[in-house]
Parts: sequence; C-alpha cells; structure tokens
Amino acid sequence: MKIHRSFSGLPDHQVTDEKIFRQRRNLVLAMGLSPLMPGLSSAATRCDESLDLGRIETPTRRYLVSHYNNYFEFSTNKEAVALLADKMSVRPWTLEIKGEVERPVRWDLEDLVSHPSRVERSYRFRCVEGWSMVVPWQGIPLCALLSAAKPTSRARFVRFRSYVDPEAMVGMQRTGLEFPYTEGLRIDEAMHPLTLLATGLYGEPLPASNGAPLRLVVPWKYGYKSAKAIVSIELIERQPETSWHRVSPDEYGFYANVDPEQPHPRWSQRRELRLGETRKRRTLPFNGYADWVADLYRGQDLARLS
Repeated sequence: MKIHRSFSGLPDHQVTDEKIFRQRRNLVLAMGLSPLMPGLSSAATRCDESLDLGRIETPTRRYLVSHYNNYFEFSTNKEAVALLADKMSVRPWTLEIKGEVERPVRWDLEDLVSHPSRVERSYRFRCVEGWSMVVPWQGIPLCALLSAAKPTSRARFVRFRSYVDPEAMVGMQRTGLEFPYTEGLRIDEAMHPLTLLATGLYGEPLPASNGAPLRLVVPWKYGYKSAKAIVSIELIERQPETSWHRVSPDEYGFYANVDPEQPHPRWSQRRELRLGETRKRRTLPFNGYADWVADLYRGQDLARLS
C-alpha cells in the first residue's frame, strides 16, 4: 500500500484556490478509477490499488467545513456544534473490530493516525437536507482495516457504533434519536476502496465537530451514513437497524445512495447548495461517483436503494 504525502497545512485563502491546491498536492488526493477509462469498473478495484479520481474540485472553505455540521449529540443547531463539541475529549481512544471475523482486533488512535495505509482524498459530501461541500480528508481505506480482521463468509453487513458521553454531549436528551448513534453498510460497500475511515481534514487532526477522532466517509451516500466518533465496527449476518432509519424509515433509508431522481418525502433532491456559494447546482447520481460504485447495485432497484 502506498503512503501518500500529507497535506502541507496551507492557509484557507490558498487552499481554496484550485490552481494552488493542484500545484501543492501534485494531483495525489484520491483513489478510484479514472472517468476517462470507461472500460474499467469498480469491480476491478482492490483495496491496495492507488487510482485517480480525475479532476480535483475546489475544496469548501475550511471554516465552513468545521462550523456547519449535523451532530445531534451536541445540538440541532449546525453553527453551535463546533463550540459544544470542542469540549469532548478524544484521547485515549480505541477502535474495536469484531463479530464475524477470524481475528478480532483493537486499534489505538495513535496506531490509526500513523497507519501505513493512510491516504488523502478530496471527496464531495452531500447532505440529505440539500447542502453539500468538498472536503480534503485524510484517513485509512476501511477495507484495509477490515481485511486485517479477516471477515468470515457469514459477514454480509457492517455495523458502526459511535461514542456516547452524556456529560459532554449535551444535546442527547433533546432529539428523537436513540443513542449510541448506529449506522451500517453492506460488506461490499464497506470494502469498496472509496470508503474511508477519516482521521483528519485539511492536513490536521479531525475537528470534534466533524466527528473526531474517527469518522466514516462514504462519498456516494448521503451524509447521515457517515457515522462520527466511531468506537466499534462489527461484522454481522443481517442488515442492522440504524439510527435515522429507526426514527423515520420513509425518509431515511438504509442505503441512502445520492439520487436526484428520488425525492425526499418533503423536498426534491435534484439540486443542492454548495456551502460558500449562492446558486444551487445539479445533484449528480451517486454524488458523482457512479463510474466507481454503480456496479455494486447492478440489477437492483435503485429507487429502493436510494
């Protein structure tokens, strides 16, 4: 597995300039298949392949990325999350991978931050509410960690559980969600090379408001699938119940693939507003990652999997 260079920590006014960003990053931010190579599909990718996603989009301004967040454990007010979450301690921290695996493993945060499989990826992020951003993440392809645990043939789904601290997470009693926050993926989605366990953004450790210290990133799905502050990953046989699906299954499906043709029951998903912009843009199928992930759902009803 290649070890890519870390971000250089440029000031926001430079990082958000695409020309400077391209020059400084030397076009090594992503793993995936080039859209100029239509003969290849996601089925051909492997966890240890370093591939090119193509054009690098201008990242959203760092302040907006860290100060406009859904994190209901702290608050339903997106702008209040950064202040409240900053009081949560993230060290020491341990990640456990268990369940249908031959070799259960536990990782200390320090080992994950310096993991030899770490990469840098600039991904689009699309919230089900209709806003979006582009984030330069650092982290580890989830498939590298799951492979180390050696999933058994019975592992068909992956369940993620988030950290709970009622004293620090002052918003827990003010929402309709049950905690700990729980999310899930199919095993093939979890093992896809684009699925990332993020440890940082913009070249620095992940802010608490963005789910420090470990956060799931699945770029072709709506943001609520990307569980924050993960402490446990469990491989299981049956589809897990997830937090938002439990509260409102008609509005928040298990799959949550970004699909402009499938509206939310209360609003359209055809367009989105990129943070920092004033005009809405067209939403892309699978958030623009169809070339890499559409084969995962070949022959299946995408309306049911949206």
